[in-house]
Amino acid sequence: MESNNKEARHKRAMEKQKTSVDAGVAAATIDRGVAVLLTGDGKGKTSSAFGMVLRALGYGQKVGVVQFIKGVQLSGEEHYLRDHCPEVEFYQMGTGFTWDTQDRSGDIAAAERTWEIAEAMLQNEALDLVILDELTYMLAFKYLSEDAVLTAITGRPPHQSVVVTGRGGGTELRSVMDTVSEVKDIEHAYRAGIQARKGVDY
Repeated sequence: MESNNKEARHKRAMEKQKTSVDAGVAAATIDRGVAVLLTGDGKGKTSSAFGMVLRALGYGQKVGVVQFIKGVQLSGEEHYLRDHCPEVEFYQMGTGFTWDTQDRSGDIAAAERTWEIAEAMLQNEALDLVILDELTYMLAFKYLSEDAVLTAITGRPPHQSVVVTGRGGGTELRSVMDTVSEVKDIEHAYRAGIQARKGVDY
């Protein structure tokens, strides 16, 4: 008898949930690209963005990727895209982390060169998805014009989606994004002295 009651309660709960989900799906009638911000101090922002790259490629979509900051130490995503996905437009700033270069004027020049590539991608109607990895740092350090970045993101082709990753980025950037997700740092292996691992960290 108790088993039957549990089944009945479960069925009612799932019916209620399905009704809510179906109503939400039916209400989403706007068909256009989305702007996604993946931020927070936790690990996984870039990994999530590259998950969307694979998802888009699975549907035969065209993808562009620009990585700010990274580019000195080779990463697994760079290896894979260069070896297996030559159709992906892939560009790295190539200077490494700003705390390594310690060269503000050089970093600004590199950021501006890289932004020219990113801006062109955001104007390219052939691209369905553009990833701007670690772009938030360029805004936080004031290496790039916030107005120029926001104008390019909001003025991209209607069908094109864009994913921005990195900590912070400011309230203005958040205000123009459709989806904002924050990755929270609860614990990290490096604080226990564990080295960064290929295939997991880079």
